[in-house]
Amino acid sequence: MSSLAEILCLAEAAGELDEPIPSKSRRYWVHPLHSSRDDDNRFTVFFNDIKKYFEKFYDYYRMSILSFEELLEKVRPKITKEITHLRYPISAEERLTVTLRYLSTRIHFSALHFDFRIGKTTINQIVVRETCMILWSVLQPTEMPEPNRVKWIKISELYYKKTNFPNCLGSIDGKHIRCRNPNNSGSLFYNYKKYFSIVLMAVVDANLNFIFIDVGSYGREADSNVFRKSVIGKKLYTNQLQIPDPVLLPSTGNNIQPFVFVADEAFGIHTNLLRPYPGRGLNNVRRIFNYRLSRERRTVECAFGVLANKWNVLHTAILVEPDFCDHIIKACCVLHNYVRKRDGCNYDENTADTAYINNLDDFEGYGRYVNRNGMEIRDSFANYFINEGAVPFQYRTTI
Repeated sequence: MSSLAEILCLAEAAGELDEPIPSKSRRYWVHPLHSSRDDDNRFTVFFNDIKKYFEKFYDYYRMSILSFEELLEKVRPKITKEITHLRYPISAEERLTVTLRYLSTRIHFSALHFDFRIGKTTINQIVVRETCMILWSVLQPTEMPEPNRVKWIKISELYYKKTNFPNCLGSIDGKHIRCRNPNNSGSLFYNYKKYFSIVLMAVVDANLNFIFIDVGSYGREADSNVFRKSVIGKKLYTNQLQIPDPVLLPSTGNNIQPFVFVADEAFGIHTNLLRPYPGRGLNNVRRIFNYRLSRERRTVECAFGVLANKWNVLHTAILVEPDFCDHIIKACCVLHNYVRKRDGCNYDENTADTAYINNLDDFEGYGRYVNRNGMEIRDSFANYFINEGAVPFQYRTTI
């Protein structure tokens, strides 16, 4: 192999080339369209200009200038590359911009390739993939840490304040994220909705922030199975979540109940997990309980809607390998928490797609792992909601 060929191969492995080396001799090492990008400073000019306009910056980056600058400083040490004899590296500002632009729009790598004059392979394999992994590793410990007992109590207090549901630690549900079917995977990723997907299993608090997420399960799996195999599911069923001890329900003298998560009918009932009463023709007590539980559970559906409306890459099929797709979803979720905690709510969340509801005919796990104590706890909450915990609006529902 000639020395030039060796240099090209090393450059390709380091992500310094715009495109992979073809089997036959290539016409360009660096395409002329990209060769002048370091000289004209087009991105630098654009970046300095857009920072002058707060609203335009927010529309483009999906976060405020202060939030972006804080995020940049957090990830800069890990996304800054050394200058080599081959070419100047892509700046940390541009790497983060390209990644956020990909996550916040449905723009394909080919379009980003022309917008930023960076090779498609570099954008795909180097810029976006690496940055998504770094975003998760840097932000997850602070933006999505595992709660302790004190944090769980604060979550339950906020739930009670906003939804009148006491002792609630979070709302659980799964969302199918469209993906490309990998080669030789058969029907593993083909779900009951008739498309290929990866499951995002999430626990959400009353502020629509993600407490836990699990990403990567096959689309064909039922939510109940995904949850049982997830980290939080295993910890819940083995009592490793540091859940606080049972306490009195508000306005009661002797009704001590455990802290619980809420979920839909696809999940198995448990001491610390409540689901609606099944069937039709329910009596008034059970019908009111189902309504109150539904009000509580909709927080996770709203969170999914807000997530996808802000990070639009989740609105369409993600045309990358499954492991890359996992990194993209995790980056979107941790950015969701990061931005909400700093910039709060904004106009795009008012139009969130809250119509996401799991197919309730998906009852794999229905009747399995039924916890008798969990059924008694559900009855206790149902009786509480028609006595001390009653609220006027619950009687207006026709559910």
